[in-house]
Amino acid sequence: MHLLLIHNNYGAYSGEETVVDRQISLFEQLGYRISVYRKTTEGSRGTAWGNLKGLLQGFYSPSSVKDIKRMMQVDKPDVVIVHNLYPYISPAILKPIKEAGVPIVMTVHNFRLMCPTGLFMQNARPCERCLGGHEWNCIRYNCEHSFLKSLGYAGRNWYARITKAYIDHVDVYVCITRFQIQKLTQAGFDPHKMVHIPNFQDDVKREPNYKPGDYVAISGRLSEEKGIDLALEVAAQTPEIRYVFAGSPRKGYEITRSIPGNCAFLGYISKTELAGFYQNSRFLLNMSRCYEGFPMTILEAASYGKPAIAPAHAGFLEIIDQDVNGLHFIPGDAADLKEKIQILWNNPARTSEMGHNAFLKLRNHYTSEAVKLQWETLLEKLRVKN
Repeated sequence: MHLLLIHNNYGAYSGEETVVDRQISLFEQLGYRISVYRKTTEGSRGTAWGNLKGLLQGFYSPSSVKDIKRMMQVDKPDVVIVHNLYPYISPAILKPIKEAGVPIVMTVHNFRLMCPTGLFMQNARPCERCLGGHEWNCIRYNCEHSFLKSLGYAGRNWYARITKAYIDHVDVYVCITRFQIQKLTQAGFDPHKMVHIPNFQDDVKREPNYKPGDYVAISGRLSEEKGIDLALEVAAQTPEIRYVFAGSPRKGYEITRSIPGNCAFLGYISKTELAGFYQNSRFLLNMSRCYEGFPMTILEAASYGKPAIAPAHAGFLEIIDQDVNGLHFIPGDAADLKEKIQILWNNPARTSEMGHNAFLKLRNHYTSEAVKLQWETLLEKLRVKN
């Protein structure tokens, strides 16, 4: 089988790019022939021309449509797998793919089909005002903190919706959580076109050492929507616990509150360093104020036998089973978060047991081996149908 994968990279390497690269590797393991069509936003959005180009091509990208038409004729893929199309590829490429008689699978990484920003977030808090065809709320509330940017984001979502770019052309939506299926259904997408195949972790073979480490691990981008202020507030109230942050600040974000002495910031660290970071921790903490898609950090921590504490909303409720492989806290509630942190910190045996459960769930549901059959079944079914 010949697959064509399409993705517009973001400005900086992100979790979504990680998933795309792992998916390519997975398909190669299955013996499929792979073609890849990628563009990138990196280094192109800092100028007026770059921003205007991104705005216009989000509606229609002539160069991408031309490229895809050529690939349909020359490469003749059996199935096309679409990831992110914005800003330089655009949903306009979907029509020539369907006209060539090739089925389209869309991997849904976030909420962009329903929300112009893709985050279901406004002012670092969950927001679903745009759900169901109300994308102009992105302009009303200036969700991108730039009128022109908010206008462009809302406009391209509106255009894709009224032209039925996704509705008419996508054959299957691969959702990484059941929460996404629920929201897409609310937005009017056909639930019969949706399947649940989660993100996955590679190289999960050897069972880890479940000995609890001596700090709480916090991994990922530092920003308000990630709840960094919440972590610092709780850290100040629990001076007996160490908190170690791995990750760089989002561009333009500055921590405004004082940093307690029991907090350490490592900045960006390499994959090798990340292994030691997780291994020497007691558990992972995710304080996210927004929904998120499927945080890979939870799987990374689980591969080292570490449970996680995360907010009780969206996909977190599926990935983390309460009192089994981690704990949930009331989103944004510092008092409840403090209580959950102290529960795990003061019960090393229970933390180790949850870490063992986290590894088992990872191995059974979230590895390349676990999802390989799901992808193979789906793709073979589409090939037979066409």
